[in-house]
This record gives sequence, C-alpha cells and structure tokens, in this order.
Amino acid sequence: MAELKNKIRELREARGMSTQQLADILGVSQRQVQLYEKGESVPKIEGLIILADLFGVSTDYLLGREA
Repeated sequence: MAELKNKIRELREARGMSTQQLADILGVSQRQVQLYEKGESVPKIEGLIILADLFGVSTDYLLGREA
C-alpha cells in the first residue's frame, strides 16, 4: 500500500488541507490520518470512498489499480 500513503498525502496537500481537517471529514483522529500517510494503517472501505469523492478520483486510483 505504499502508493496509497503517498496519494493521500499528495491529494491532501494539493488541496491545502491539514491532517486535522482531513480527519474531521473522515470521522477519525488526526493521528489516524498520520498513520495512513506513514503507511502504518489503511482507511476502511467507507474512508476510501469518502477520500475518492472528496478528491475527485476513483478508489482504484487510490489503491494503485489504475494509472
């Protein structure tokens, strides 16, 4: 899931969002978002869908299944 951690961080930073802002949207703690971005945890399916909708990408893109 190395791709996922990089994509979450890149998409978040491109929107000028803090980890706390993203955490609030996802309904998780700021620490949880930091763990996603370190690759030490992955979002649940619901979180992946929220991320995809928020950033206007597909879940396949987030998971590295499409270029």
